[in-house]
Amino acid sequence: MNDLIHHMVSAGPRPVAPFSHAVEAGGFVFITGQMPTDPANPDAPLPEGIEAQTRRVVDNLQIVLGGVGLTLDHVTMARIYLTQFERDYAALNSLWPSFFPSGKLPARTTVGVTALAVGALVEIDLVARKA
Repeated sequence: MNDLIHHMVSAGPRPVAPFSHAVEAGGFVFITGQMPTDPANPDAPLPEGIEAQTRRVVDNLQIVLGGVGLTLDHVTMARIYLTQFERDYAALNSLWPSFFPSGKLPARTTVGVTALAVGALVEIDLVARKA
């Protein structure tokens, strides 16, 4: 029996590839990696710099989470992809804790990659658990 639930969040960012914004399976929700695009103006230039792009990505993740009734408090795991790992890793680490309650950071993997869609500096995907 297929207990998967596929979600496309109407307020969510325009997909840059064929995917669902989120898929529920066995009490977990898998959120597709989000880019630093503006859902209200998807063709606008990307924000400048790793901090601004990370904030936009997290805003987009919150839109998708909200569309399935969740918040960042439900996140169990994050995977972060950086195109300029050595340059941007420290700045990302300084900013990352500001998105979560103190002492409640999700598990995380950060990977350096050669390129991301739309020329982004950062992409983040999440695993969340429904309470």
